[in-house]
Amino acid sequence: MYQGTLLEFLNMGGSEIILILVVVLLLFGGKKLPELARGLGKGIREFKDASDGVKREIHRNINAMDLDKEEAEETVANNNNQRHHPTDETPEEEKAGPNLTKNHPSVNPIDETVTDNQKA
Repeated sequence: MYQGTLLEFLNMGGSEIILILVVVLLLFGGKKLPELARGLGKGIREFKDASDGVKREIHRNINAMDLDKEEAEETVANNNNQRHHPTDETPEEEKAGPNLTKNHPSVNPIDETVTDNQKA
C-alpha cells in the first residue's frame, strides 16, 4: 500500500505550493481566505465522518455475518450430534427399526391378473 503523502503523489514541491497559495490569495483576497479555509476544513471533516460511518457499517455487517455463521455451525453440529446419539425421547418403534411384518393399507394385493387377450 502507498505510504506517501498527496504531495508526493502529485509530485509537487515547495515552490509549486507557494505559487498556488499566492494565486489563491490574489483571486480571493485576504479577507475571504480564512472563510475559504474554514469551509474547506468543514468539508474535509464531513467527508472523513461519512467515510468513517461507511467503514463502521461495513465492519458491523461483517461481524454480524460472522455471528450468523457461528450460530449456523453450532446448529449443524447440534443436529449432527442428535442424529448420531438418539435421546430417550425417541419412540421405541424407531429404536427397534422398521417393522417389516406390519400390514400397509396403501399396498393392495392384485386380485386379478390381466392377460394379453383381455387388453385387446
